Amino acid sequence: MQIDPADRGGVSIYRLMSGLIVPRPIAFISTVDRHGTRNLAPFSYSMAVTESPPVHAVSISGKATGYKDTLNNIREMGEYVVNVVSEEIGAAMNETAADCPPEIDEFEVAGLTAAPSDRISAPRVAESPASLECRLLEIRQFGDPADGASVVFGEIVLFHIRDDLLDAEGYVDLLNLRPLGRLSGSLYCRTTDHLSYTRPGAGG
Repeated sequence: MQIDPADRGGVSIYRLMSGLIVPRPIAFISTVDRHGTRNLAPFSYSMAVTESPPVHAVSISGKATGYKDTLNNIREMGEYVVNVVSEEIGAAMNETAADCPPEIDEFEVAGLTAAPSDRISAPRVAESPASLECRLLEIRQFGDPADGASVVFGEIVLFHIRDDLLDAEGYVDLLNLRPLGRLSGSLYCRTTDHLSYTRPGAGG
């Protein structure tokens, strides 16, 4: 079977991409607007870009009424926090996926605790095992706000990680981190069943 994206609508292509590009890390993003209203929402089109400087990227889709609150806050304040979603806070994360009005504090909706960040004004999720404080570098727009997406590039200016999750060599203990991965539809996956392969020589 071959599928030409030009022959399909956006919903069909989304189902294909979200079902084939798996599993995806969940960027649980916390922001704040200029009035101090907090926002918290999950996004699964996210990735690490480079480590020098440390850059994170997340795609934030549009909606019929314009840009999402998360993107509006990032544009306005130039900063955000990416909180890792562990199994323990998966259900709370899911609560924040609802389309709430801008004045609603999703920390309160999900029953999560807002902890102060050190270098930016946006709060962290205290219950998250790790959080990345980010400053905005660039936003690239693809398509229009209603059915396109904005890709946000941010530099990680500070890592927060639970003390027991980092070993002496700087590796993260994934079995204790227990991050969730995003699949398609309402499906998520655990990341506690691991395989290991010997790495071949460096390639390009």
